[in-house]
Amino acid sequence: MSSLDFKSFKKEALQNADVKKEYDSLEVEYAIKTELIRARKEAGLTQEDLARALHTQKSNISRLESFNYKSSPKLSTLYEYAKALGYELEVQLKPAKYTAS
Repeated sequence: MSSLDFKSFKKEALQNADVKKEYDSLEVEYAIKTELIRARKEAGLTQEDLARALHTQKSNISRLESFNYKSSPKLSTLYEYAKALGYELEVQLKPAKYTAS
């Protein structure tokens, strides 16, 4: 499937209110995991490197970064992850784009 085909599929799928609601509900989780991966790569570390720095196993880093893993990490885990990469963890609350129903 080409990216154009996927874009068309996504556009059509998001016309369904149930699909759109589920898609929107995953936005924050996707953004966090994308940011974790980006920061690790920017730091020039592999999952194995980061696991060694955090005294854990690569599978734990892989699970934390996985878009298929549905468990939320603890703030302390995110703090240690960021610290190992030379980053600070920042949590921000801002007004919602839409109201929950």
